[in-house]
Amino acid sequence: MNRYLYDGTADGLLSAISWILEEEQEPEQVVLAEREDTLFEEGIFLNTDVARSEALFSRFRKQLPDVAQTLYFFMLAESNGMATNLLHYMALALQHGDRLNGYLTHPAVKAIVHLSRKASRELHRMKGLLRFEQLCDGAYLAQMSPDHNILHPLSHHFRHRLKAEHWFIVDRKRHTAAHWHQGSLEFGTIEQFNVPALSEQEQKVQTMWRTFFATIAIQERKNPALQRSNMPMKYWKYLTEKQ
Repeated sequence: MNRYLYDGTADGLLSAISWILEEEQEPEQVVLAEREDTLFEEGIFLNTDVARSEALFSRFRKQLPDVAQTLYFFMLAESNGMATNLLHYMALALQHGDRLNGYLTHPAVKAIVHLSRKASRELHRMKGLLRFEQLCDGAYLAQMSPDHNILHPLSHHFRHRLKAEHWFIVDRKRHTAAHWHQGSLEFGTIEQFNVPALSEQEQKVQTMWRTFFATIAIQERKNPALQRSNMPMKYWKYLTEKQ
């Protein structure tokens, strides 16, 4: 059984898989892992080739759109130790096509599809749970700490929903941010983040929203378990109505 190593990046992972799919006769028998640079580490290191990585994803997107979507959300999940599963999943996809996601009895397929769906669900959930707050300069700020790296797709969603506004989305967990202003969307990293002051109008609106949230509920119909299921407590930190 051959063992290969890659540099730990997304491009390194996909380019390594591309090389293995082309060169190995039985890729499902191959092990792929992130290089750890230990003294007795075994395996053949495959250099990162960005062009090869992009070509592989483009091929899947054109020929196997459902598999490509699963692959995209899996990459957002940022899961460690799943390289071999992804390799086997993609090798099986070339054999079975877009029907592959239904073959959940296969351990590699089950693992990849499960993680992909978790990232997809979180992206969908954050489209409704993200809270924008108006700052003193008129711009809007939204903060989050998601389990998965969903800043890019979430920002592209809001560039259409809030096209006329000036806003920032900050991922506090990964120290990254998105900035939308006058038709331009930019991404960057933040070394240190201090929450800026809110506008007076925003503070008044938040007070009214909390009052509304507290009084609109029917006490006899409260269902905390259902609420936590639809709005998990890990997201409450940045929800105005939960402050």
